[in-house]
Amino acid sequence: MKLNKIAETLNIQCDKDIEILGLNTLLDSNENQLTFLENKKYVNDLEKTKAAAVLVKEEFALKVPKGTTALVCDEPYLSLAYISKLFAPKVVETNGEDCIVGENTTIMPNVYLGKGSIIGSNCTIMAGAFIGDNVTIGDNTIIYPNVTVYRDCKVGSDSIIHAGTVIGSDGFGFANRKDGKYIKIYQNGNVIVGNDVEIGANCTIDRAVFQSTIIEDGVRIDNLVHIAHNCKVGRGSILVTQVGLSGSTILNEYVVMGGQSATTGHLEIAPFTTISARGGVTKSITEPKKQWAGFPIMEHRIWLRLQGKIAKLLK
Repeated sequence: MKLNKIAETLNIQCDKDIEILGLNTLLDSNENQLTFLENKKYVNDLEKTKAAAVLVKEEFALKVPKGTTALVCDEPYLSLAYISKLFAPKVVETNGEDCIVGENTTIMPNVYLGKGSIIGSNCTIMAGAFIGDNVTIGDNTIIYPNVTVYRDCKVGSDSIIHAGTVIGSDGFGFANRKDGKYIKIYQNGNVIVGNDVEIGANCTIDRAVFQSTIIEDGVRIDNLVHIAHNCKVGRGSILVTQVGLSGSTILNEYVVMGGQSATTGHLEIAPFTTISARGGVTKSITEPKKQWAGFPIMEHRIWLRLQGKIAKLLK
């Protein structure tokens, strides 16, 4: 869309007819994308952005770099929510090439294959699966019954996705109006699942707002796990049942999270970290190869000592 037309939908004055191809974060935007700044802690990122335009409050307008157009508004996050719909793809494509299916792949009855999708060789897609538009599935992958892979998502080779799992459902993103009404932020990214990944039954992995939610090679995910939008699960990590990752959580390689453990959003966990069952991670863990437990999180050995002292109080 033209930038001036986008601005017009928000009642913002702008006469530039630059072509805008999509939305992105401050640091990842290019000269054909639009971005936003809501939280002042990202002002340094604003000064480095290469976006064509940025939704920004008046107090930060002077920090917008030369070559980037400032779209000044009172509520940049809310404005982003309104325009995200303009860039949302169709829910279902009715035109386009039929799905390409590789050699020796078995497609069972009652499977939906979307337009523009590609399924590799030696795969098995079981009954009731929904493979959306523009989906890619690698070789030797097994999709069990009633799995849903939303449009634009990618699944690698030698992977297994068990029954009832949903790949690419919308991330939980909403902006508040002053009257309390929630405005949907359309999730226009996707999910990328690597090679040699096994995902259990009834898991949900949300698509990204921008770019991708990423599950790297060799990951093992138990049943009933939820991974929110824009998360990254590093190579060889293990997530046990009922783990929950809030948005933009980054797990580095070989992180193990025990049952019912969880994270708050926008944090990072160091490689080879173990989070014990029911552990609550509320801040980034920077030191690798350590075990943590409890809520709020603490080193496992300290948590054990604390539990021992509490037990003594009850005698």
